[in-house]
Amino acid sequence: MSTSASFIAHLLELRTRLLHSAFALLLVFVCIFPWAGELYALLAKPLLAKLPTGGQMIATDVTTPFFVPLKVALMAAFLVALPYILYQVWRFVAPGLYEHEKRLVVPLIVASTVLFFCGMSFAYFMVFPVVFGFITAAAPQGVAVMTDIDKYLSFALSMFMAFGITFQVPVAVVVLVRMGFVSVEKLRESRSYVVVVAFVVGAIFTPPDVVSQIMLAIPLWLLYETGIVVAVWMGQGKSKEIGLH
Repeated sequence: MSTSASFIAHLLELRTRLLHSAFALLLVFVCIFPWAGELYALLAKPLLAKLPTGGQMIATDVTTPFFVPLKVALMAAFLVALPYILYQVWRFVAPGLYEHEKRLVVPLIVASTVLFFCGMSFAYFMVFPVVFGFITAAAPQGVAVMTDIDKYLSFALSMFMAFGITFQVPVAVVVLVRMGFVSVEKLRESRSYVVVVAFVVGAIFTPPDVVSQIMLAIPLWLLYETGIVVAVWMGQGKSKEIGLH
């Protein structure tokens, strides 16, 4: 097959995978859109639970009450369809990988997806109640906390991304070790620096209270240690395979 023909074949395969992914996303979105309002209420529950009795959120733009729940439904649809979308990505890249690369990539994709969901769950169930409790308690006397629903969505998404990415630390550590960019010994020596960086990241991506900063910094450090343990374990398995051969 000529180079141009091969390139066209790859483009056609890419189009197929993108169409399958888009169709799955659209199908899930259509199915859950009727419950868009309920999904937003579930997303806003951690904040509403910390507001005084009778406290509520507001919408400052005319179209916000419609478009914000729509965005939440689209985000939820993407999360539900994510395993299938990743499967389509795998179907596209798998033919170009060697067997040992396939054995590494599949567990990493699965682990990365699970860890991202774990990070979002940790933010929602553990961090949000603490953060919103601090914010409502810090409000001056006579000031009613009435957050705009669009701004709340932006805040929630930024926190989900921060914790979802933070929970990718074990995957990043394993990849760096397996690709030879850094050794396990070097990672162990860098523990003290990682702790400092973890608290800096916590200070940047969380509100200015010590508790929420610690709730991001400590998991980041623990995940770093987990990545080292997994990298050592995978290195031992690789050594055994080499010994058998």
